[in-house]
Amino acid sequence: MEIIFDLIEAKNDHNWIVVGGKNMRFGFYLPTRGPQANRTDLKAFLSTAEQAGFSSVMVADHIVVPANIESPYPYTVGGNFVSQGECMEQLTLMAFVAAATEKLRIVSSVMIAPHRNPILTAKSIATTDVLSEGRVTVGIGVGWMAEEFEALSAPDFKARGRSTDEFVDIWKKLWTGEAVSYNGEFYSFKEILCQPIPIQNPHPPIWIGGHSGPALRRVAKLGDGWHPVGATAASPLPPSEMQQKFRRLREETEANGRDFDKLTICYKAPFYDDGKPPAGEARRLFTGGVEAALDDIAEMEDTGVHELVFDFRGADIQDSLKAMSNFSETIMAKLK
Repeated sequence: MEIIFDLIEAKNDHNWIVVGGKNMRFGFYLPTRGPQANRTDLKAFLSTAEQAGFSSVMVADHIVVPANIESPYPYTVGGNFVSQGECMEQLTLMAFVAAATEKLRIVSSVMIAPHRNPILTAKSIATTDVLSEGRVTVGIGVGWMAEEFEALSAPDFKARGRSTDEFVDIWKKLWTGEAVSYNGEFYSFKEILCQPIPIQNPHPPIWIGGHSGPALRRVAKLGDGWHPVGATAASPLPPSEMQQKFRRLREETEANGRDFDKLTICYKAPFYDDGKPPAGEARRLFTGGVEAALDDIAEMEDTGVHELVFDFRGADIQDSLKAMSNFSETIMAKLK
């Protein structure tokens, strides 16, 4: 993994970083598997992030990992999924984060909506939103691994887009607190009450992952935000491409009678393929030294990105915390 910053202690207490007169927020990935996915290290990650001024924490989602996977992973060049099978359950971990923090926004990044019973999911999200005092954001995706859908007896993988839309519709209806019945293609139930409802009104923000045509249409129709993965060799999404996506997203949003300017744009930049740059590029975005990273951040802001998410997970907890603290001192401090 390429770390572009020297390792120094963070001292910044601000969640919002002013860049060129605008507000840029920064998030980070939380370990959900491996040696750092334990109570002590997770609490250290979260405590350091709050002290350093990060705005949000990303909690990934896999319930099970089949032993044999033929489905291609969309974010590595070779389509290989970088996991050995271990993974903490997302909604449970989000509740842990709520208890361990005071300020961080807790983002499911992303939740594969069709994997879980929609009523139980709505209840869990609402509970964590209440206990976190309104700090949950629901990042969702339709999924890419057919084998996991099969293992969980989820709706048909080929219909994952339609089932995702239906489950989001169910959540929104349940979160009103009113008595609700539902008769859908994938799930039906007689009149029920699902309380307590989330603190956030009308519901926790829903961010849509992915950058395909269907994903953008889903943002325009259902989403409160767009949450793509970029800055990888398999998914570069440089500022020029982001501008194209924004134009299309604005058209789609306005066609649905919604306001594009009310969407939150949160761009994730994980380390896959050992930080390999996209084909034809000398470096990947946000690498190459502090000044290059600052230039990339400024350009992303100019395109309309509100929040950037970086991956500080190192070989051990000490490496991770040093990288996070250094980012606060060398990047965030320069953008105050």
